[in-house]
Amino acid sequence: MNNNKDRYNLALFTIAILLILLDQLTKIYIKGFNLFGYSHIGMMLGDSYKGIGEYIHITFVENPGMAFGIEFGAGKIFLSLFSIVASYMLVWLLIKLNGYNIFIRIAFTLILAGATGNLVDRVFYGVFYGESPLFYGKVVDFIQVDIPDLNFLGLHYTHFPVFNVADSCVSVGVVLLIIFNTYIPDFPKLFSKKEQTTISSNIEEQSNSEIN
Repeated sequence: MNNNKDRYNLALFTIAILLILLDQLTKIYIKGFNLFGYSHIGMMLGDSYKGIGEYIHITFVENPGMAFGIEFGAGKIFLSLFSIVASYMLVWLLIKLNGYNIFIRIAFTLILAGATGNLVDRVFYGVFYGESPLFYGKVVDFIQVDIPDLNFLGLHYTHFPVFNVADSCVSVGVVLLIIFNTYIPDFPKLFSKKEQTTISSNIEEQSNSEIN
């Protein structure tokens, strides 16, 4: 039973780590770096190049706020610290969700990867690039998807807000939660001792069935 539980958790956390690495590698490639004697000249802020087809472009922008360039007026340090707490809670939640619907667990895995990916930017990028103190870095965005021209509340939009891999992970995770919302557990029950015992029994019965 414990081996199965550890294996499932390891698979999900491995997926999260790989997505975080993909997110960071793409951001560093776009922004550029000079590390261990090797330098890569990235894009200039505001540069835009044709990406895939006619509607997807690579456009380098930075934002000090949340996903998709949303500003957060309560303070940059508060947002960074909140993101750290949220990432920790998502790790804890994933462990607690072992034995529940796989799509719900994948959804929270994607949200964890996305939240952590942008958290790295906010916490470390300012120091790494010599632009700002710890916790005050800006998030690197670079995926631009064009849309039909849209006028809304006096604003004119020609493309979807520029985003990154981490934003995509969060968005897909949220969509999965909406689609499979009926499988989201009752959280007070989730953390009760009785519920954990029931989950453990179900996993053990499933393991025994597979063996037989």
